[in-house]
Amino acid sequence: MTTATVARKSFPSRFSRLGVRPAAKIRPTTALSLLPHRRPVRTDDFNAWLPLWQGYQHFYQTQISERTTATTWQRFLDPSEPVHAALAELDGAIVGIVHFIEHRSTWTEGNYMYLQDLFTAPEARRKNVARTLIEYVYAQSHERGCARVYWLTHETNADARALYDDVAMRSGFIQYRKML
Repeated sequence: MTTATVARKSFPSRFSRLGVRPAAKIRPTTALSLLPHRRPVRTDDFNAWLPLWQGYQHFYQTQISERTTATTWQRFLDPSEPVHAALAELDGAIVGIVHFIEHRSTWTEGNYMYLQDLFTAPEARRKNVARTLIEYVYAQSHERGCARVYWLTHETNADARALYDDVAMRSGFIQYRKML
C-alpha cells in the first residue's frame, strides 16, 4: 500500500467527526482542451458575464435591477471590496460564473467565504464547469486564510445538489430571512 493510499484511507476516520471530507477530484478526460479554465473577471468581460448573470436570475425566477447589476460589477473590479467573481472558459467561450464574498466570523479567527452565485450555461453542463468554479473558490479561500467556504441552494435544485454532496458537507441549517 502506498503512502497516498494510506492517507486517503485514514482521512475519513480522522476527520469524519468534524464533517470534513476530501473534495472529489475532477474526472480525467482524454483531451486537455475539454477541461474548463477558470480565472478572475476582467474589465472587458462584462458582455460575456452579463448573459450568464441573467441566466442565473432566470433560473431562480428573479430579476435584479440594472443599477444593482452595475454596482455589483464595479465591486468585482475594486480590489478593496470583499466581493469577487470568476469565469469558466471552455473551448474559448465563457460558460460559467461564480461570485463569492469574504466576511468575518464570530466562530473562527479566519474569515469565511460565502459562495453566493454559481451558474453554468446550459450547453456546458456536466462538463466539470461548476466543479471547477467551486474548486477555484476553495483555492482563493485557502490563499486568503479563510476557515470555511459555504453556500446555499434551493431544495429543488437536484442536479446541483448532487454535485454539492460530492464536494462539500450539507450543514443541516435552515435559512430564514426578512427583506428590508
